[in-house]
Amino acid sequence: MDRELWAFVTHSVDRALLGFPAIGRAQRFSDRLIVLMLIWAVWHDRCLSWACDRRHYGDLFRPRAVPSISWFARRVKTERVREVLQWVNDDLAIRGTSCPHDLLSYVDAKALLVSPVSKDPDARRGKITGAFAKGYKFHATVNQNRRVVVWCVTPLNTDEKTMATKMLNHLPPGQPATAAGIALVAPLTLGDSNYDSAPLHRAFAAHDRYLLTPLRGEQFVGPNGRHSRTLRAMGPRRREVLAVWESNPELVRYVLKSRNHIEGTFSVLSLACGLDRLPGFVRRLPRVTRWVGCKVILYHARLLAQEAKKKAAA
Repeated sequence: MDRELWAFVTHSVDRALLGFPAIGRAQRFSDRLIVLMLIWAVWHDRCLSWACDRRHYGDLFRPRAVPSISWFARRVKTERVREVLQWVNDDLAIRGTSCPHDLLSYVDAKALLVSPVSKDPDARRGKITGAFAKGYKFHATVNQNRRVVVWCVTPLNTDEKTMATKMLNHLPPGQPATAAGIALVAPLTLGDSNYDSAPLHRAFAAHDRYLLTPLRGEQFVGPNGRHSRTLRAMGPRRREVLAVWESNPELVRYVLKSRNHIEGTFSVLSLACGLDRLPGFVRRLPRVTRWVGCKVILYHARLLAQEAKKKAAA
């Protein structure tokens, strides 16, 4: 499947560069070569200097000439390369999806840890399951087709609710499903209890979306229920979520089980794409973001290759 995966990557890079205007005189090493070398190095979990040695290429990809490490390192940091990678990421995420405006999506975050004694000034100490650690955090919104629609990387101590609010601005506007001109349901996003926040519910409402999560702080609710002032302060959208939990908790738990989609996405990114750790040469926020972006590109290409293989076998 490696050949099919790499074919999707190269075709998407070629499509991306068609939309970018030429800049001045032709460069000795094209943007296509720089981008593909970067993705090739990330695919093999190797550093930039490794990619500048022609002995490390094979039948899938063998450039005639490669730049020096200093030239290559300067080029991968340019805004043009970043924009090409972003275009490729979006292109592969959209291809193969059933609908660009999915009614159901999932939001979560994954810790990317570094050594506790690392000198990386951008890495921060933050809370993980049952402990504290140092590193970064990968925030993602995933749709029903397990495509990573929007993502970002921040220091580990960044609040997940804050980043979920910012990622909302990059999602397509809510487009409720309709029948005979009547709106039936608005797009729904599922999250874990970390995302149960009244301000976040209001932010989703402002984008014509719903947020459904397990409820936080239920152990502090007395036998008489919540105070009327508490209910007024949380806003109408979270009151609706509370009403659904009270009227039909079994249905809500059943719906929340589909959060396995984003857990499965993180699992594939970790086990099949190598995003379970950050290598020692991937430090500082821009470099980590670039590394994670290439991993997400490879993840989407892997999905497309699998889907094409199943379609051919059917």
